[in-house]
Amino acid sequence: MPRILAFDYGTKRIGLAVTDPMQIIATGLDTVHPKDIQDFLKKYLQQEQVEAFVFGDPRQLDGSPSESAQHVKGFARALKKLYPEIPQYWIDERFTSKLAHEAVLQSGLKKSARQNKERIDTISATIILQYFMQQPRF
Repeated sequence: MPRILAFDYGTKRIGLAVTDPMQIIATGLDTVHPKDIQDFLKKYLQQEQVEAFVFGDPRQLDGSPSESAQHVKGFARALKKLYPEIPQYWIDERFTSKLAHEAVLQSGLKKSARQNKERIDTISATIILQYFMQQPRF
């Protein structure tokens, strides 16, 4: 089975998470700078089959789009042009960064490792992917 790839898009870093081939487990994949994401994806998609892209949909507490929504939407449009055969899905990403911070705090890592923002982005992407996997897809 092909994998599902999730993105926690940021203007400084993009956290990536992916399912296993059986689409049972979500795992953090990497954190990539936005300028390097196209090359990263090109190489990754040559090695792995991907069935879907999942994006974190940045929203305010009231449900309205956040300021960063335009950047994520632009990124998704660019991927749609490059990979039109891969469907795109959106998951509300409110609180994923907070949950990622909590997961890192509870992990027992040293303070310097806990402050690694790339780790937070990858964990956030993993949480987004887990939310997507919990939804019925019929």
